This record gives sequence, structure tokens and C-alpha cells, in this order.
Amino acid sequence: MSGSEAKSAERREKEQKARLGGKTRKITMIGMLSALAYVIMMFDFSIPALIPDFIKMDFSELPALIGAFALGPVEGVLICLVKNLIHLMRSTTGGVGELSNFILGASFVFTAGMIYKSKKSRKTAVIGSIAGALVMALVSIPSNYFLTYPVYAKFMPIDAIVAAYQAINPNVNGLLGCLIVFNAPFTLVKGLGSVLITLLIYKKISPIIKGTY
Repeated sequence: MSGSEAKSAERREKEQKARLGGKTRKITMIGMLSALAYVIMMFDFSIPALIPDFIKMDFSELPALIGAFALGPVEGVLICLVKNLIHLMRSTTGGVGELSNFILGASFVFTAGMIYKSKKSRKTAVIGSIAGALVMALVSIPSNYFLTYPVYAKFMPIDAIVAAYQAINPNVNGLLGCLIVFNAPFTLVKGLGSVLITLLIYKKISPIIKGTY
């Protein structure tokens, strides 16, 4: 083998090792961010003055949003998936709540991640994150109407669920009206909370996630 061929082979070997190392690191980071998202999900809380207390606020999409920016939109969706697969172990909805949570989180981080991927800058990160939060809020309406609340209705009549909303705002009528007036804005605020935290910390932690520190 000539000297040039040996150098070429050595270069290919280094590139292969770098690619393998990059894949391993990406899988590791997906696992770590998924675990963090699950832990954050456990610290949910109610805001009974604004929305019925059976609806919880949490910021478990935060690690997935960070992952979507640092690793890619598909990886962000995978973080949402793994988080909810772990949460299945303590599910009280037979997996329906986890499915709904995955659909909402995936719509949020995939939208944000795709927009950011098109041109990586702070401006596109902001635009993508806000767009993702809006998409999640809109998707929450059919997701809750067709998936989550039919399961809740097995334990609590729909009339009682609507009455819990009407105790806060007597002007809302019907389940769909409750979802539009309460759940969609609540989901939007939930998403924007994750956006705000991400924009504050992303620049400092992204080198650690990417392995470029």
C-alpha cells in the first residue's frame, strides 16, 4: 500500500470512528434528556383559579425542545416518546393520557426544531418556538376532545367536567367550548414557559449536548 493510500485509509477510519462516536453521544443525550423530562413531568402542579385542578401544569417539554434545537427535530420527538413510554409505568389513563401528551409535545418540538433547522439563529429559534407553542395549543383541542376526555368520562361524567370549567367561567358552554376557552390558552402558556426557559439557558448548555465544549 502506498503512502497516499495508507493516509486515505487512516482518514476514512477516523471519520468512521467520529460518526460512530457522534451516534453514540446522540443516543446517550436522547436518553438523558428523556429521563430529565420524565422527572420534570413528576413535578406537575395545579392552578385552580385559572383552570380545573384535574389539569396540571408542567414543563416536561423543555428538555425535548432543547434536544430539538441541539440534536434535531426528530430527536426532539424521540425524547417526547421515550418520556411518555417511561411514564406509562404510572399511567392512570391506560396510556391515553401519555398518547395525548406525546402528540402535543411532538407537534411542539418538531415544529420548533424544523424552523430552527432551516436557519440556525436566535431569531429562527424564537419564531420556531412560538410557532411550535401555537401548533401545540391548536392540536390540544382535537387531542383532548377525541382522546383524553372520552377516557375521563368513564370516571367523571362530561357534565361534571364542564361544570368544573363553568365554576371558573359560567359563560362557557359544552366541552368543546371549554377546550377552546381554557385548554388551548393554557397549553399555549405551558409551551411559552418552556420557550422562555430554553432561550435563557440554551446557549450555555448546547455545547455540552453537542459535545463541542
